[in-house]
Amino acid sequence: MLLKELQLEWKQKYAFNGLLLYVVSMVVVISLAFVDQLNPLSWNILYWLIMLFVAINAVAKSFMSESPGQLLYLYSLARPAAVILAKIVYNSLLLMLVGFLAWLVYAGLSETEMARPALFALLICLGSFAFSANLTLVSAIAARAENKTTLLAVLSFPLIVPILLTLIKASRFAIEELDVALGADNLRLLAGISVVLTLVSLILFPLIWRE
Repeated sequence: MLLKELQLEWKQKYAFNGLLLYVVSMVVVISLAFVDQLNPLSWNILYWLIMLFVAINAVAKSFMSESPGQLLYLYSLARPAAVILAKIVYNSLLLMLVGFLAWLVYAGLSETEMARPALFALLICLGSFAFSANLTLVSAIAARAENKTTLLAVLSFPLIVPILLTLIKASRFAIEELDVALGADNLRLLAGISVVLTLVSLILFPLIWRE
């Protein structure tokens, strides 16, 4: 199923290219608009806001953009758990790729120094998986509703905000010279949220599948 997602994305390269253009445009505009005014805290907040908007645009289409015929064909190929897990993993990899690209461009234009690059890279991976697990499940639920966009926003908001705030707090320990041990709880929280959301997806999606 993961291979199927990769093949589909390869056939629709315009969507991925559009996403990259969107990310680079946002990063360039923010960097030029706040030139010489971006302190580490502002840089941190703006980076994760960019990632949030990217996640919503990229991951929300997981099920909502597929026609009933495509969904029926998808359901005939594999078990529910395999489908939702493949979607979560694929969306996570996509967000990681975009996240590292955004970091590279953003850091280059703003000249913001990173105290612990490895920790920030880990946070990009954890944040990408957390965003993906949340939005992929919500997309599967909202795809069944008439007002999909509204339902997506309402259902995803309660978990998106804690994830975003945790990422911003944890990133301070990567950007600034702070004691990493003090930020370990944030890393555990992100990992815990990701695991719980994945387990909930594996439990709930088969029920949604049968409807």
